[in-house]
Amino acid sequence: MKAAVVHDFNAPPRFGDFITPVAEPGETIIQVRAAALSQLVKAQASGRHYSSGKTLPLVPGVDGVGLLPDGRRVYFAFPRKLFGSMAQTSVVQRENCVDIPDDVDDVTAAAIANPGMSSWAALLDRAKFVPGETVLINGATGVSGRLAIQIAKHLGAAKVIATGRNKQTILGLEALGADITIPLDLPADALKDAFREAFHQHQASVVLDYLWGPSAECLLHCATGNAGHLGEPQIRFVQIGSLTGNNISLPGSLLRSSGLELMGSGLGSVSHAGLVRAVGGVLRAVGSAGLSIATEAVPLDAVQSTWQREGASRLVFTL
Repeated sequence: MKAAVVHDFNAPPRFGDFITPVAEPGETIIQVRAAALSQLVKAQASGRHYSSGKTLPLVPGVDGVGLLPDGRRVYFAFPRKLFGSMAQTSVVQRENCVDIPDDVDDVTAAAIANPGMSSWAALLDRAKFVPGETVLINGATGVSGRLAIQIAKHLGAAKVIATGRNKQTILGLEALGADITIPLDLPADALKDAFREAFHQHQASVVLDYLWGPSAECLLHCATGNAGHLGEPQIRFVQIGSLTGNNISLPGSLLRSSGLELMGSGLGSVSHAGLVRAVGGVLRAVGSAGLSIATEAVPLDAVQSTWQREGASRLVFTL
């Protein structure tokens, strides 16, 4: 079969031939129609992600859209090792497939699944979000963050607070549903005041963090107010991405003096079934919630020349 093939972790995949998979017990063959290029896929294909394989050659891609042997069109995820989604044929466990609504096209389904799932699973599977709560999204200007605003509102958030690098990047977030926006380039004291107001005045009880690094450290330090005998309000802080740093300073006293509950959301902290279930929720909400994502469809045989392309649109390889 034809596929995008990683021969070297330090080079883009090349379009070429790869062995066709054969389904084992519990698996199903997928005739692939579309597969999106996400930061996760890039990191895995470069050998840098904690879930990266070590065996080469391999076909990259963690999910996609395709046809089952009976002709059903499905979103699928977590292909068998080496047989990623960026190929004519992939192979997955049967339970890692979910039907796609008729009003969602292949490219949209492939593009929106991973970034939409990041907030859907973080809110429902990890934070146990309850409608009526206030959600703070740290790093809301990227593809995942912008979808997180829309998804939080769709799931019933009373208020959404969104942060971005500066005043320019947060323009337009109100139109997506953000009630309050906070530029992260505010002077240090002003930023701390804005974060404290988010927790203590607007009562943000769930934080979705796509950044980590300095802004997350500042948020965590602002979540405590020394409430004495009343105790601090519960704040579920869900770590999703580390775009601005992998490490922070976290004094133990901060946890003792606050209602903070720290958790992550991603591969390992949520089951494969839970992540696929989250994608199913996102796909069903595309129409009712008006979820959208900018996409660029490219034939898979152009994978080598487009792999490093950057832009506002999510790149989707089609077959």
